[in-house]
Amino acid sequence: MSSSLFVVAFFTEKSLERRAGAARREARASGCLGAARTRYRPYPIISRAAVNDPVRIALIGFGYWGPNYARVVNELPDAELSVVCDRSPERLTLVRDRYRAVPTCGRVEEVFARDDIDAVVIATPASTHAALVRASLEHGRHVLVEKPMALDVAACEALCELATSRNRVLMVGYTFLYNAGVRKMKEYMGPEPFGQMYYLHATRTNLGPIRQDVNAVWDLAPHDIAIFNYLLDEQPVWASAIGTRVLRTNRDDIAFATLGYKNDVVGNIHVSWADPNKVREVVAVGSRRRIVFNDLNDFERVRVFERGVSVGDAIADSYGEFKLLVRDGDIISPKVEPSEPLKNQCADFVAAVRGGEPPVASCHFGLGVIRTLAAIDESMRSRGAAVEV
Repeated sequence: MSSSLFVVAFFTEKSLERRAGAARREARASGCLGAARTRYRPYPIISRAAVNDPVRIALIGFGYWGPNYARVVNELPDAELSVVCDRSPERLTLVRDRYRAVPTCGRVEEVFARDDIDAVVIATPASTHAALVRASLEHGRHVLVEKPMALDVAACEALCELATSRNRVLMVGYTFLYNAGVRKMKEYMGPEPFGQMYYLHATRTNLGPIRQDVNAVWDLAPHDIAIFNYLLDEQPVWASAIGTRVLRTNRDDIAFATLGYKNDVVGNIHVSWADPNKVREVVAVGSRRRIVFNDLNDFERVRVFERGVSVGDAIADSYGEFKLLVRDGDIISPKVEPSEPLKNQCADFVAAVRGGEPPVASCHFGLGVIRTLAAIDESMRSRGAAVEV
């Protein structure tokens, strides 16, 4: 269908006054993300040829995500899986069965005592992340840690400062930033074809799995906060959220969160452990396009609707009446090249360690996500009151 324009009329209202202190918050947000602008760039090229000086990596944790990291690191030609550490003898037996040439150990002190380790990948329970990251940095190792980097803002800030002072890469495992569908979404959100950004919304629901260490927000929402921040190249200014506990646990298992960004852009996130319909969807709506990322649709991972609405010039003698320009065009399903997000993420980490650009999911980016989660928690305790990020 060729593009067409329809003109209708509507009455505008004055926009709400900006929140007090917006300039200060905006400056702080820019400072936090200044070293980690998430501009679109290609994935690091994964060569098939081995290199003479691979990045020697220790893997701490061989539980849920550990085996995936071990496989990916073992497959990267410019990295070497040098040792795997886990407290469980049974898990270490599994490591030795799969990787006969890779040494194992049961204590992290043994990892730090080795002189053949350049970097550490941490895939342990969230409550252990902060201490392990700090110990790794203090022993001079680069670090890739599974999300979250730490469970509170102060700890994350301290770790970022430590990484900077030691001149070491500290990266957080937000794999959706390396998902080809999300990156295709960002590619199609160029300012000219996409137009003015209006809002985003995300849904991440399923029947469990229910975690015992964090609530549904800390379990599921980090993915969508990271995606929003990546797509917008900024972090929110404020957050408002409500949650509830329908499964009679001591943690919120359902939550609805709204994030406020600059220029009156809002993002809404719905997460749930109690929904029988599994959904993994992110939507961005602009004045000229609507873009949908559906992580469960292998055939049309991304759909681009060339449809939108924008405000035209004022109509003469109309007392504030403006033209509403509605654009109705094609629906596009762009080709999304298949790739493994975790492998893309690890390749970005290795490239950063080897002296390339800072990783997309830097510690500063991770700090922005934790600040947002903390604001969401505070808002839920206040039954939805807006909280500064």
